[in-house]
Amino acid sequence: MNYRTIALLFVSVFCLSSTIDAQQVTSSFKLPRLKYSGGGDWYNDPSAEVNLLRFLRDQTGINTDPVFEFVDLSSDNIFLYPMLFLTGHGTVSLSDAEVKRLRAYLQNGGFLYIDDDYGLDASIRKEMKKVFPEQNFAELPFTHGIYSSFFKFANGVPKTHDHDGKFPQGFGLFHNGRLCVYYTYESNPSDGWADKEVHNDPPAKREEALKFGVNIVVWALTH
Repeated sequence: MNYRTIALLFVSVFCLSSTIDAQQVTSSFKLPRLKYSGGGDWYNDPSAEVNLLRFLRDQTGINTDPVFEFVDLSSDNIFLYPMLFLTGHGTVSLSDAEVKRLRAYLQNGGFLYIDDDYGLDASIRKEMKKVFPEQNFAELPFTHGIYSSFFKFANGVPKTHDHDGKFPQGFGLFHNGRLCVYYTYESNPSDGWADKEVHNDPPAKREEALKFGVNIVVWALTH
């Protein structure tokens, strides 16, 4: 499968169907950090996406723009991107307008990856319940395609950081049967994407986290 072609087609179709002029969009895939209110440090470890995008390009041939970029949930600019990334420690708080905008984004083909960097769980579950009040996060089985979309993760989510020592889990929210929100808990792979001196993770652990990040992006772009 030519993942670069799929990614470019996805970006083009997504942006043409949004409220934003497609001429504003380049053909390079970006993974913007979602800025939110509430006090959580949404901006932490800005090297994470840069390293993942480089690794993604090298491993798959998908044309990427390896820069740190953020997008404010209060802006319609979220519709410029096929995928968004949310992380941090602490609290997430969404206004009614932001809930409505995020729901529209997800129901119209967008994908949100959330990584609990530690302490995010209680508030993210509460806020995402506002976005999809009819459902709760469902744990994905190890057989779900996201765990084999490019690299094979037979045991599901890898354990990058210990946190409370609990078993790592991956949860999802769906729209019309499509996984549109993926949430990793007690895992924290995005810390493994950051520059090696940030968390001093061993090379094998960082590579595992980056490979898992590739799986998430490839799944989002091909579904």
